[in-house]
Amino acid sequence: MAKRRVLITGASGEITRQLLPTFRDRYDLVLLDTRPSEHANDVIDVDVSDPDVDKYREHFRGVDAIVHNVRSTKPGVKTSAPRQWLKSRPGPEPVEGYFVERTSVDMAFNVLRLAMEENVRRVVITSSNHAADWYETKLHNGQLDTIGPETYPLSDNFYGWAKATYEHLGFMFATGRLGSVVENVQVRVGAPRPIRAADFGDDQVSYKRDLGGYISERDMRQLYTKAIEAEDIRNEDGVPFQIFYGVSNNTRGFWSIANARKVIGYAPEDDSEVEFAEEIGRNITTNGRTM
Repeated sequence: MAKRRVLITGASGEITRQLLPTFRDRYDLVLLDTRPSEHANDVIDVDVSDPDVDKYREHFRGVDAIVHNVRSTKPGVKTSAPRQWLKSRPGPEPVEGYFVERTSVDMAFNVLRLAMEENVRRVVITSSNHAADWYETKLHNGQLDTIGPETYPLSDNFYGWAKATYEHLGFMFATGRLGSVVENVQVRVGAPRPIRAADFGDDQVSYKRDLGGYISERDMRQLYTKAIEAEDIRNEDGVPFQIFYGVSNNTRGFWSIANARKVIGYAPEDDSEVEFAEEIGRNITTNGRTM
């Protein structure tokens, strides 16, 4: 049986690095990026921010699915609302950040457009928990217990705004109003890295936050594989569109993965409370799941 042909943008990035061990065995891959890669020697130099999509259209032909990981380069965001709102509010975000993140939105549009024009069956887009990071203040103040994909996306930073815009773009393409239907899944990735207490100092709230948002590499691979291969991703309105939170089965979890379990059979195997149990025992000194 022939392998599915899967194209990945942002092939030199960390999310792709985590996916490749499973994806190389399972799929015929087309890897695109403008940066050199430390984990792949078959990356094609393509800039999907270029509005002249005909320059790179050839790579999208004959593709069954796309995983869109690339975004504009920006300083890393390790954690969100707890540190910003419960500790010390940072200074204003430079308004010029809009232009950086608009480029990310343009790249998502170009990829979705080519998917539609080249009859790609499905696109899986790496969104972010920051698409709805505004609500974390309420969660860590005890005013909310969970945040789900149905929560109206609000963010006070351009990075989160761009990710929420990805999601709305994806929905438009999934409805077929722009031409043919492009099935797509938006993955609001949590904390895809080891959660080390030393990174947080005495900030227990942010430490608990990232433990709740952790996703292991094997759970990441399972989630993306099932997002690609699930036969039916239609929502309650019959539109083939879903937003899933990308987190493991964490004891301290606060982002709902109920719809990912139901729609694609996501069954995460890991829990940060077990994975980092020794460090947690030494370093968490306050009661409460997230506070």
